[in-house]
Amino acid sequence: MDDKTLTRDFGVADLHEVGVYRGRGGYAAVAKALKMAPPDVLCEVQKASLRGRGGAGFPAGVKWGFVPQNLPGPRYLCVNADEGEPGTFKDRYIMLHNPHLLLEGIVIAAYAVGIHEAYIYIRGEYEAVAQRLETAIAGAEGKNLLGKNILGSGFDLDVFVHRGAGAYICGEETALLESIEGKRGHPRLKPPFPAVVGLFNAPTVINNVETLSNVPAIIQNGADWFLKQGLPKDGGTRIFGVSGKVKKPGIYELPLGTRLRALIEEHAGGLKEGCVLKAVIPGGLSAPILTAEEIDLPMDFDSLAGAGSMLGSAAVIVIDRETPMLEVLRITSKFYAHESCGQCTPCRIGTAWIHKIVTRIAEGRGEPDDIDTIISLASNIKGKTECPLGDAAALPILSICRKFRGELERSLK
Repeated sequence: MDDKTLTRDFGVADLHEVGVYRGRGGYAAVAKALKMAPPDVLCEVQKASLRGRGGAGFPAGVKWGFVPQNLPGPRYLCVNADEGEPGTFKDRYIMLHNPHLLLEGIVIAAYAVGIHEAYIYIRGEYEAVAQRLETAIAGAEGKNLLGKNILGSGFDLDVFVHRGAGAYICGEETALLESIEGKRGHPRLKPPFPAVVGLFNAPTVINNVETLSNVPAIIQNGADWFLKQGLPKDGGTRIFGVSGKVKKPGIYELPLGTRLRALIEEHAGGLKEGCVLKAVIPGGLSAPILTAEEIDLPMDFDSLAGAGSMLGSAAVIVIDRETPMLEVLRITSKFYAHESCGQCTPCRIGTAWIHKIVTRIAEGRGEPDDIDTIISLASNIKGKTECPLGDAAALPILSICRKFRGELERSLK
């Protein structure tokens, strides 16, 4: 069985051109879906149990099903291509190497839900990627794969690329909507949820790039095929982005449930010469850290959650013994203090104070109670903000302080 669904053709020259993509079977899933009734397309994706690849792992088909079909007016699809999570770069690879795979998934999702306008929200730093997407959209429109009356089906869909300004908070789905509307990127209070009141107050589906890129294979091969890859509750593959002190950093598409040890030692080539493993961040910077003794875990949503961490964006950051955990804590606290949108007091004040304390420790001016103070501040951020950024800041800081407290306390002396 070929485990690669998303990256199989990455080495093909000019794959971003619509003719080359179609020559390798591209848009066949769109043609198949457009001959099905929209509820049947939705049912197939729901049956596949495709879980969101952006971080939360919420089933995509269930999310699509939340969109009310009895309300007048438009519905929208927003693609979260912001990818601001430190250590994460998988979506950039998909959009650069195979943008039509994403577009094909967008068409199928829009058709299933009755959507005629889609926005790809991309971080401002990804200018080359945005241009690649716009070229791909124009190519698809030229072949009647986007726009009016797609492939003679009577279904219309326009896709637009919307550039953000680089704010991490705009990766949160409601802040993303605010940004597209031209407002400050502040998260909305939920409920109402975007599926009912989203972009321009209309029902809206929001999915990650990798999530939508899985949809064509599900429609083409069937939900049962998809479920046979990975695990019974976590079907399909996952693109893991490995960085840090490994010999072969990069992206690796593997079945969900692949063990973290195998990912690091077999696929990423193990640690660099002379390096000894100390810790791993398994799902982007917001995922609680794992010690070297915990890397036999399967890389799937439930296994990592059971170990007190999370799969998140599947960005695996490998840390060796020569890297001080105080420096990891400093970088983490600096990022979240800088990226807090300031809307919620616990996050705005708490992240700033944590970074100040960690910086003071790094400068050799630490005080005996500093670690306890950091833990107290982080604990008072967790669960007390309108959006998940508060937890994203608190959880990794708490895990570092608790699992590596002894090392951190030695920095106080």
